[in-house]
Amino acid sequence: MPELDESMEEGGGRAFWSGTLSFGLVSVPVDLLPAHTSARASLRMLDADGTPLARRYYRPSDDKEVAAAELVRGREVDKGKLVVVTDEELEALAPKKSREIDLRRFVDRDSIDPMFFERSYFLAPGKGSGKAYRLLTAVMERSRRAGIATFVMREKEYLVAIFAEDGLLRGETLRFADQVRSSRSVGLPKAARVDAAATKRMSRAISALTQKKWDPDELADPHQAIRALAERKFKKKQDVVRHRASERDEGGEIVDLMQVLRDSLAQNDLATKSTRRSGASRRPTSARRASKKTTKRASAKSATRVKTAARRR
Repeated sequence: MPELDESMEEGGGRAFWSGTLSFGLVSVPVDLLPAHTSARASLRMLDADGTPLARRYYRPSDDKEVAAAELVRGREVDKGKLVVVTDEELEALAPKKSREIDLRRFVDRDSIDPMFFERSYFLAPGKGSGKAYRLLTAVMERSRRAGIATFVMREKEYLVAIFAEDGLLRGETLRFADQVRSSRSVGLPKAARVDAAATKRMSRAISALTQKKWDPDELADPHQAIRALAERKFKKKQDVVRHRASERDEGGEIVDLMQVLRDSLAQNDLATKSTRRSGASRRPTSARRASKKTTKRASAKSATRVKTAARRR
């Protein structure tokens, strides 16, 4: 199951999706909010001069870059054999747009294996749903039941388990059954017989580290350390690089310096041949002057192009 777009989760406490939680004759407006904050310290790839690098698609056979307009999608169904899937075919498979969370059934909340959990979200009460929302949350929490539902967002269908905790509904997007491996697929060897003394030693080792509750603050987030390191170095002006956006990013023309030189030489050769064919000695003085001016202008333009290309390089 694809993950929800993280760009929709920015903004702290603001809802990024609103709809109606529905089952039977019950309809409860809800707002979907992220239960997590992004703590990833993203790092960019740079060259030796500190210029950010970009990923591009290219054809391995001739190292030619492929434009975005030329890209198509395909799925490999056999080794070395791919089937092309068009945008129209993908649109036909996309679920219909809806603003409804279709709550299909209720199950014992402890029967859902955490292996299926993917991401957590809060379902806050929407406009005008206060009484119905509180009633649904209270009954689900008292009966220790969870709801299994589906909903569509951005042309993707998501499977979600809905729990009630502390008067609030929480949703866990779920992986589908074919995305979760069973313990049998790991291929564990047959259990060996363990003596009583080894069992006691293991029990003592576990008891020494046992606490009544888990404290999530005990573990430090390594991404926070990376972010703090970058901020310290920035304040000290250490290893700070400045770069200009590349001409490709600015929409500028990519100039091939050697090609400019070839064009310049070709223009000079053409001007010389044209002058010889016309017979410069037979021309009036004014015609010869005009020809010379044309040649000078062509040479000046070529020189300007060479200088410009060199500066860009």
